[in-house]
Amino acid sequence: MIRSFVPIILLTISNIFMIFAWYGHLKFKSSALWVVILVSWLIAFAEYCFQVPANRIGHQYFSAAQLKTMQEVITLVVFCVFSVFYLKEGLKWNYLVGFAMMIGAVFFIFKKW
Repeated sequence: MIRSFVPIILLTISNIFMIFAWYGHLKFKSSALWVVILVSWLIAFAEYCFQVPANRIGHQYFSAAQLKTMQEVITLVVFCVFSVFYLKEGLKWNYLVGFAMMIGAVFFIFKKW
């Protein structure tokens, strides 16, 4: 049971890296595009070092669809924290409602029918 949490931890770490790779450069708009692309790729490499083992280990406990669903929910949570604290952007009510609807999909993916 505890081993099934390892993929969740690895997915969380990988998503922290990926959020910075995708959106961290928005604070550096005066930097050359080629520089932010290169830095983003380097950050994405670190993300892959966690994502690939997360999926490989996680597939022992979860289906691929379940792993993808977990990854998306973790991405939303990490993005919300990143958006508020790093980008200093507020979360509007309609964003939260939309995210809640996506999280509702977790019920259907993980429910044993």
